[in-house]
Amino acid sequence: MAKRRAKGLGDTIENITKATGIDKVAKFIAGENCGCDERKEKLNKLFPYRQPLCLEEAEYEFLVDFFKDSRESISPLFQIRLLQIYNRIFRDNQQPTSCGSCWRDFIKQLKIVFDNN
Repeated sequence: MAKRRAKGLGDTIENITKATGIDKVAKFIAGENCGCDERKEKLNKLFPYRQPLCLEEAEYEFLVDFFKDSRESISPLFQIRLLQIYNRIFRDNQQPTSCGSCWRDFIKQLKIVFDNN
């Protein structure tokens, strides 16, 4: 059985309890309906892991052009568009910055999403 990616804290706790056998002890003591599934879903909603949204077609086309050229610097117009895309797909509110390592991180994360589309 393929292991699915954890959506949030609840999935991570479930994986740990299964790996350690605690899930079987809980079901033995509390019965089959021990409330674990409800707790898992509640924890997933309270503490979700960041799952990016899919790129829209115009965003994808912009990134196709952006990633095909290597560049030393990014123009202010490109920066604005990159942040718009980044903020939408990661449901974030990053602001323009002159920090080079921040831009490297933004672009790296966008590239991962782009490559998986």
